[in-house]
This record gives sequence, C-alpha cells and structure tokens, in this order.
Amino acid sequence: MKTDTNKDKTAEDYLEAMLILKEKKGFIRSIDVAAFLGVTKPSVTYTTKRLRERGLITMDQENYITITDEGMSIASNIYHRHVLLRDLFLRLGVSSECAEKDACRVEHDLSQETFDAIRSHAEKYSCG
Repeated sequence: MKTDTNKDKTAEDYLEAMLILKEKKGFIRSIDVAAFLGVTKPSVTYTTKRLRERGLITMDQENYITITDEGMSIASNIYHRHVLLRDLFLRLGVSSECAEKDACRVEHDLSQETFDAIRSHAEKYSCG
C-alpha cells in the first residue's frame, strides 16, 4: 500500500514529466506522459485524476493537460532539484545513467535545508 509520501513522489514525478513535455512539445497529452515515464495509460489516468482533484492540473475536452500555477510551482521546484543534483553527481564523476537515476531518487527526499546547502556549495565551487 502506498503512503502519502509515495503519493507525493508520484505527483512530483508526473508534474515534472509534464513540465518537460510542455517545454519539448508545447503541449501535454496523457499518452506522452505514459511514454515519458514508462508507465501504463491506466496509471496515467488514475494519477491525472488525483492531480486534477488536488487542483494541480486541468484537462480540456480534448484531454490536453495544463499545469495550474500551484502545479507549476511543484513541477519547477522538483525539476530544478533534479537538474542541480544530476549535475553535481556528474561533476563528482558518477556515470550519466547513474547520476540521472540517483537524482530522481534523491530529489524527493532531501529536506529544503540540505538542498539549500548543496545548492550553495555547488554555486560556490562551480567550474563555470
């Protein structure tokens, strides 16, 4: 059984994927979310329903998805965490594949305090 924490991680993953798809394609469709995340269409249907209920996305009559302001705040935050962590892991010498996977795992669980410290350190010691 999933906990609320797992539901939040799932919501964050979906919102992040939707943000990336919106940037790449200019629109968001459930089928693209499924392909991007490697999940089934029924999984996307279930999760998008929950995201709509929470006011994080809307869907029009043609089932195109729009991220609400609140959803965009969450999506942007998790995406920026992901990018910073992935890039830090790469600078530490971690392989691209491992850095990507680990960033996905870690981005959800770090406290804001720890993330802020990592960001500050990364900015201070950035090589460019």
